[in-house]
Amino acid sequence: MHLLSILMLQAQVTDTAKAAAALVTPPVEKISLFHLLMEGGALMIPLLLCSIILVYVFVERLMVIRKAAIIDPTFMQKVKEQVTNKNIEAARATCRMSNTPVARVIDKGLAVADKPYDFVEKTMENTGKLEVYKLERNLSILSAIAGIAPVLGFLGTIAGMIILFFNVQHHGFSMDAIAGGIYTKMVTSATGLIVGLLAYMGNAYLNAQINKNVNRMEAASIEFLEIVMETSK
Repeated sequence: MHLLSILMLQAQVTDTAKAAAALVTPPVEKISLFHLLMEGGALMIPLLLCSIILVYVFVERLMVIRKAAIIDPTFMQKVKEQVTNKNIEAARATCRMSNTPVARVIDKGLAVADKPYDFVEKTMENTGKLEVYKLERNLSILSAIAGIAPVLGFLGTIAGMIILFFNVQHHGFSMDAIAGGIYTKMVTSATGLIVGLLAYMGNAYLNAQINKNVNRMEAASIEFLEIVMETSK
């Protein structure tokens, strides 16, 4: 009986010790993305602005380019039939209804279809350049962000190193003293590289889509010029 009491007392002491240890053990720190970004310092503000501009320009240009790519597959066939029948006004009406870069280039060619071949070709070429310019509008902003964001990240690295050495000088060499500088250095560098990479990829993707539209305009122009040559014989 006495032995049983001793064992129960030991079990109670063990449970009490475990509970005390649980109270003494500090909670495990969990890092959040927001907290991590906040540690980046003031340079995170221009990086945030770059991110917002990046998203806006990419989405706006993507919608414009995709809208420009929508064209009736029978469009050129309709124009060919109307031009062959000498019904230029009907062909131009078809172009205006389509209202795409390809249609506007063809419409410009129809407007001068009675002119010499070289003049028609040059006119359509100039119109095509104007349409490409409209599609490429604001893409230079993405190129600028692709270059600026990593530089801002590099400035964050410099600022982080300054903070690190300042803390070491005034507080001694300890993890607590240098943690702030390391946070600023790593967070701004990573954020700048990520934003720059996204801007570069977005710019490359949009340019690829624009090139597809350019190819469509060139193919349509060649087909139209062939139609003009056939009808002028």
